[in-house]
Amino acid sequence: MPEYAFIGRSNVGKSSLINMLTGFSKLAKTSATPGKTMLINHFLINKEWYLVDLPGYGYAKRSKKEQENLQRMITSYILQREQMTNLFLLIDCRHEPQKVDLEFIEFLGEHGVPFSIIFTKADKLSRNQLACSVQFYLNRLRQDWEELPPYFVTSAESKLGREETLNYIEQINKDVAAQ
Repeated sequence: MPEYAFIGRSNVGKSSLINMLTGFSKLAKTSATPGKTMLINHFLINKEWYLVDLPGYGYAKRSKKEQENLQRMITSYILQREQMTNLFLLIDCRHEPQKVDLEFIEFLGEHGVPFSIIFTKADKLSRNQLACSVQFYLNRLRQDWEELPPYFVTSAESKLGREETLNYIEQINKDVAAQ
């Protein structure tokens, strides 16, 4: 079955987004403490596909060895998991492009990993600030990319972007089934 993995820097709102997408408020454990997810968690959705919660990256309050082990596990999953159909990279829309995110996007491109961007926490900005922030990020990506990956703007609080993201997954599932 197809797998859709979700990854991002620690505290980007992965668990909240997963809960919002699935409609189960306690499916993925949320925490005010960054770096809570330490394992790769698979959630079967409608007996048709898996939503995969990957550990966050870029959390410095771990030992070097823990960081290396997490990075190895994430890299192995992303590059070797045949079932992974799309990787959703979560970006907190309130922040300017971060070096660690841009490097990760470059890594995905170099390895031909199919991915999409999900801008999270849209409810934390005014409509104008949100538009400017997303446009600034996309303009930064255009410096290195001829074609931008699909992107979605979401809010776990207001459920903004829920239908668009789920429709995108459904369309990919149809395309996969047709092959």
